[in-house]
Amino acid sequence: MTLVEKINETAAFLKDKGMLAPEFGLILGSGLGELAEEIEHAIVVDYADIPNWGRSTVAGHAGKLVYGDLAGRKVLALQGRFHFYEGNPLEVVTFPVRVMKVLGCEGVIVTNAAGGIGFGPGTLMAISDHINMTGQNPLIGENLDAFGPRFPDMSDAYTKAYREVAHQTAEKLGIALQEGVYLGVTGPTYETPAEIRAFQTLGASAVGMSTVPEVIVAAHSGLKVLGISAITNFAAGFQSELNHEEVVAVTQQIKEEFKGLIKAILEAL
Repeated sequence: MTLVEKINETAAFLKDKGMLAPEFGLILGSGLGELAEEIEHAIVVDYADIPNWGRSTVAGHAGKLVYGDLAGRKVLALQGRFHFYEGNPLEVVTFPVRVMKVLGCEGVIVTNAAGGIGFGPGTLMAISDHINMTGQNPLIGENLDAFGPRFPDMSDAYTKAYREVAHQTAEKLGIALQEGVYLGVTGPTYETPAEIRAFQTLGASAVGMSTVPEVIVAAHSGLKVLGISAITNFAAGFQSELNHEEVVAVTQQIKEEFKGLIKAILEAL
């Protein structure tokens, strides 16, 4: 079966489950999946039951696809994403974005937990751009002409109009929303202090192990993107040690503010 046939098969399966015409896709990162529990009139499907779908194995990722109403919009939420470091091919990592496009999504809101280079723990950061340091690209191989061109433009991968709405919304809510460049690595190791010094020189504000592949595929597919990082720790060299427990703990602290912001942005888009 070709990749396009797999995408169409999965989209048809989800339509049969009642997941019709979502306006926005939500990709919820480490510790941030609770937002999906606030979706009303929800249709929930376990990843294991979806044909051609990947598996999420990381703590803080529930592994469920949730469709329904959130802030008055029809959304399709990934409660847990797939990572390259889990051994997933990038085709699997980015597959849900292709399905979102086929189902009719106009845009995607991508969230992640990230290490701060310019910002400290507890900061919310709108992603203005990214630097791909994974050494990988999900578009390598045969181009899916039905989705987009062989050489897609990444100039506006993170949609400026969406970002403006996010800043206006945050201001109304009294939430400090910073803006910066996200640098994507493969993981699963945290970065070395020397790497972080290099990334700082490159102009990165935050570093993480996700998001970049999905956004490349979203841009190729003509989807608009809003990316928001929850800065959960200082990157290597800025604090004594790094661990995943801290990442999950900090997302717990900021989750209410984060959920409120995403819902208000959805309402305003």
